[in-house]
Amino acid sequence: QVQLVESGGGWVRPGASLRLSCVVTGRAFADLNVGWFRQGPEPDRDREIVTTMNWSESMISYADFVDGRFKISRDNAKNTVYLQMDRLHPGDTAVYYCAAVRKDGSWSSVDYWGRGALVTVSP
Repeated sequence: QVQLVESGGGWVRPGASLRLSCVVTGRAFADLNVGWFRQGPEPDRDREIVTTMNWSESMISYADFVDGRFKISRDNAKNTVYLQMDRLHPGDTAVYYCAAVRKDGSWSSVDYWGRGALVTVSP
């Protein structure tokens, strides 16, 4: 059974940094494309892609709202994917979900989800 477990969420002030981690167990991590999504607290807010990275790290993408503030990385030896978030602002407040797709899969149909980590940015 594949499990994705996030950690590192919490409350920070605007302008601060936070690093999320996601440990993946249950299958070969090196064969997975990985990414982060988020869903804000507003009732009509959909889950949105933050960033994705393919299995070979040759393709990385970020949502426009990232604007150079976040960085995704992975450590295959630790089966872990990270999201470094800098210059956070209140609009980044959301539950952040780790996600994974098989090497030949598509982000339009995520194979595996974590339970989410809450990030709150407020004065």
